[in-house]
Amino acid sequence: MLFAAFAALMLLLALTVEAARHDLGRWNFVVAVLIAAAKAVLIMVCFMHVRRTAQITQLVVCAGFFWLAILFTLSLADYWTRAWLLFTSS
Repeated sequence: MLFAAFAALMLLLALTVEAARHDLGRWNFVVAVLIAAAKAVLIMVCFMHVRRTAQITQLVVCAGFFWLAILFTLSLADYWTRAWLLFTSS
């Protein structure tokens, strides 16, 4: 299982590098966050053994990811709104 996790992390690393080479416009942030979230979930499941812990620990981890998703959503909404206002006022 560790070798499979290592291979998946290396694949995600290559995907991160490849995504950084291309200009995706306003989707750069979204793609980078999705790849980073996939890496974080893989690390938590394989190396931190969250899957085999108590249900309260799993609940705390899910709540943390939910809160992080809220923060990223609000930050991204603010960023996109500001970029839109800058381009329309010129």
